[in-house]
Amino acid sequence: MDELLEIGTIVAPQGMKGEVRVSSVSDFPERFEKAGERWLQSPKGEVPQEIKLLKGRYIPGKENIYIVQLEGIASREQAEDLRGYKLFVRESDRPILATDEYHVSDLINLEVYNQINGENIGVITDIFGAGNDILEVKLHQQPEPIPEKPIDRSKISRFSKRHKVKQKTQKIATVLIPFVKEIVPVIDLAEKRIEINPPPGLLEVNLASQTEQKVDERD
Repeated sequence: MDELLEIGTIVAPQGMKGEVRVSSVSDFPERFEKAGERWLQSPKGEVPQEIKLLKGRYIPGKENIYIVQLEGIASREQAEDLRGYKLFVRESDRPILATDEYHVSDLINLEVYNQINGENIGVITDIFGAGNDILEVKLHQQPEPIPEKPIDRSKISRFSKRHKVKQKTQKIATVLIPFVKEIVPVIDLAEKRIEINPPPGLLEVNLASQTEQKVDERD
């Protein structure tokens, strides 16, 4: 599994001849359009099995959806059995990137430093596409945990079979950093770090707020 990279999930059969629809998590169309080795993993999380991709094409108007034909899958029934399976490629089989382009997997877990004061503020946990890509950074400095209040069961009605009691819980504090050169001028994959030059207020405006979580209580 360490040598494989997930590229998508089979979401439905397509037609009657064994083609399947794949929801892509890759930015590279050739993962689905170029014939060659792929690997399939069942929804149960079993060891991926090698399979050959014969052909594939993008569906215009359907974001991140491709239709592919896999070797040995020749009927709709066989294609239906693959619903929920994940599709992988070798991690070493990486497309060549242009200058200032990066693989998402290379950016996850990089440490984030503030150029202004040198502080290590957090670690990249996710990347979102929204016009410009957005880095989600989990802050090393988290808010103080909210003290858990004991539940006063005397205030819970005995006539209800099920009660929902609201308790406050703490969200992990994160900030969202636009992945543009003006704000992220330094990316050092060898040192596993990036440096940011944040405009005023950026590190405060996106802090995660506290939410309430429902806890079931039963008589």
